Amino acid sequence: MAVIGKRERNIFDPKAKAPFKLSRSRLENFLRCSLCFYLDRRLGVDQPPGFPFTLNNAVDHLLKKEFDIHRVAKSAHPLMEQYGVDAVPFEHPDLEKWRENFVGIQYLHGPTNFIITGAVDDIWTNPKGELIVVDYKATSTETEITLDAEYRQAYKRQMEIYQWLFRRNGFVVSDTGYFVYVNALKDKKAFDKKLEFEVKLLTHMGSDAWVEKTITDAYACLMKNTPPAPTKDCEHCAYREAANKALGE
Repeated sequence: MAVIGKRERNIFDPKAKAPFKLSRSRLENFLRCSLCFYLDRRLGVDQPPGFPFTLNNAVDHLLKKEFDIHRVAKSAHPLMEQYGVDAVPFEHPDLEKWRENFVGIQYLHGPTNFIITGAVDDIWTNPKGELIVVDYKATSTETEITLDAEYRQAYKRQMEIYQWLFRRNGFVVSDTGYFVYVNALKDKKAFDKKLEFEVKLLTHMGSDAWVEKTITDAYACLMKNTPPAPTKDCEHCAYREAANKALGE
């Protein structure tokens, strides 16, 4: 079980000269709630960890192995052909590093001295030599899967930060990215020790125009010696406020 409390590592020090590493997910936390972000990165008090999505991780692992077969063969995956995507999986010696959590692809953002990081699921390339950011998602639902749901806006931002990172590393990157969405079917008569999936390819036309401002805003937040106000509709802030009231604090 994870220990909840104040940590001593990975805390931003406004006086430090060394670059400070900030992951894609931490930037997303800043967009969700600047107070929770400040508590985490400046004061060392993170939100309680979520439960691991072990089945999703298994699907992610198997998809990577499947697309890697076509990467080695320099061939298009049948899903690309099904959706008319003229591309093949991109082969690069740093691919495994780009995929690794807590490493990923990195860029030192000079104005803030932040090392921005993000671990991708996959990269494809088209005949123009453009890189295509691809993200794997797994779910189980009987409703039509789209990118319109409110919580899925974070998925779009995730892809756009990856696009921004690859551009800052000197790659030519397509605005078009894809989500390989895997949906576990629940209409079978029995489990029979296996899950069956429907796989869809969802297209997203990304724009990373917002990323630079978000990084500088996050830096300005951490540079302050006083925390920001709680963010409206943040469930963690609402819990802390309710708990403090109950305790008479």
